[in-house]
Parts: sequence; C-alpha cells; structure tokens
Amino acid sequence: MKKLALTGSSGFVGGTLMRRLLGNGTELLTIGHRAGEGVQVTYDTLTSTDDVSRQLSQCDALVHAGARVHVMNEVHQSPLLIYREVNVQKTLSLAQKAASCGIRRFIFVSSVKVNGESTEATHPFTAHQAPAPLDPYGISKMEAEDGLRQIARETGMEVVVVRPPLVYGPGVKANFAALMRAVQRGLPLPLGAVTHNRRSLVALDNLVDLLITCIDHPAAANQTFLVSDGEDLSTTDLLRRMSRAMNVPARLLPVPPALLKLGAGLMGKRDMAQRLLGSLQVDITHTRETLGWAPPISVDEGLRRAAAGMVKT
Repeated sequence: MKKLALTGSSGFVGGTLMRRLLGNGTELLTIGHRAGEGVQVTYDTLTSTDDVSRQLSQCDALVHAGARVHVMNEVHQSPLLIYREVNVQKTLSLAQKAASCGIRRFIFVSSVKVNGESTEATHPFTAHQAPAPLDPYGISKMEAEDGLRQIARETGMEVVVVRPPLVYGPGVKANFAALMRAVQRGLPLPLGAVTHNRRSLVALDNLVDLLITCIDHPAAANQTFLVSDGEDLSTTDLLRRMSRAMNVPARLLPVPPALLKLGAGLMGKRDMAQRLLGSLQVDITHTRETLGWAPPISVDEGLRRAAAGMVKT
C-alpha cells in the first residue's frame, strides 16, 4: 500500500482509521484543522503551497472522513448553508486538488441519510435506488456525492462512496451513548415492546475494515456501497444485547409502541420516536458481492467493544 491521505483524523471514524493504517505501517498524510499523527497539512494550505501539492502527489488514495456531522439540536438559522460550505464545497475543492495531483482514488464517507430517514418492512435501502434525503445533512452529502461523480467523469480519478447508518463503538456519543448509559445505570426504559421494527447499525471496526478494503480493491472503483453489521435489530433486542455486553440486567417496560408514539408527539419528540420506534434497514448484498466483503465482527462483539470503551471514559 502506497502513501495515503486522510481527512477527519481527529474524529470518531477517521481517528480509528488513522490508528489502523499507522499500525499497518502505512505512510499517512493527514489533512484537517488540527494536528494529527503522520505528516499533517491544513485545508487552508491545500491550494496555496507547492509543498502540499508535492505531498499529495506522493499519495495513491485519499480517504475523506472529515465532515460537519449530523447535529441533533441545530442552532444555525440556515443549517443547509453551513452544511454545504463544509460537506459540499470543501469536499469538492479537496477532490479537485487530489485529482490535479494525480491521486488515483478518492474514498468518500457519506451517509445512509442520502437514501432517506426510514424504511418500510421488507424494503431496505439499496445502493442503487434514487436518493431521497430529507434533512440538510443528508442533502449536503448527496450534493457532495453528485459533485464527486462529476469530477470523476472529468478527471478519471476513481471515486468510491460509502454510506454508513448509525456507527457505534468505543467513544460513541449522542443518542447511542445516552442509551448505553441508561442501560448501564439500570434505569427502567419503556421500550420492552418495541419488537416490530428493524434497524441496521454498523460497528466502528466493521466500517473501518470496509474503508480499508475500498482503498485498493479493483472492483470498488466508482461504486457506491452501503454498510452494516449484517444483522438488523429491533429496539428491544438492541437494548437487551447492550445489557448483556455490559453484564447488567435490562429493565425494559412493555409500553405499547402506539402509546409511546402518541406521547412523543405530544411532547414534540416525533424525530426521537422515529429513531426508537421506526425502521431503517440497508441491504449490503451489493457490497458483499462486489468486494467479497463480510463484516469481520458481530453485533454482539461490536457492542462489547463499545461497552469496554465506555467503561474507560
């Protein structure tokens, strides 16, 4: 494996990917706003110095894991504008620079939100269906994907798009971390009857493994891949398996989902209800068959690693 470039090395996914690559002896150029390991440059110098061009020209591929991530409590008055500034404009500027420096392949960490927010029973998202993003984050990721494909057509640089659903693992934050803490503390949760839905998740180590596969695999060129653990869970099943991973009892109350949905609506928490009560499944058949790839760890092992990381924090 030749020298690689990576953005997002200070983030949840990019940081783990960086450590895996450096552990494999990969020479790495990190691009970001904060210093990272390996040779590091900033976005501001990408178009301004010959030295940066020289360093990029030595790289065979670039993994773009940096982004403005989905924000639960948005404070910006025009969130789509700031998502576009970071996730579209900076991504496409970086890709143009990479192409001009002769980088062979650009791997883009996108999001399943490009597909949409929810799925119906027996109709999971696929990599080839028409995008249907509903929020500013998903829209920005779709626009970045479209721009990258245009750059690929114009320059010949290969583009690989990977769309993960919710990623969990050591150091996970936001809602997933809140659920884990609630289970760990033995709090009673009214989710013991949410057995009808199915959600796809991806363990951090499974996502990183796929990204590494996409760096060199010849069949990955100009493809879009969905990724998951290969096993979809109901909310009740997820919480029970979280409890096993942490070796604590699950205290789940069997409140009817219809009542939970009604209560969430009255409290203005419809989005939260959708995440807990609704389904979001992805079909990774295309990923498996194209790359000969399978998730290296199970859901239970992924949860165990997430729990172990939580204990350390």
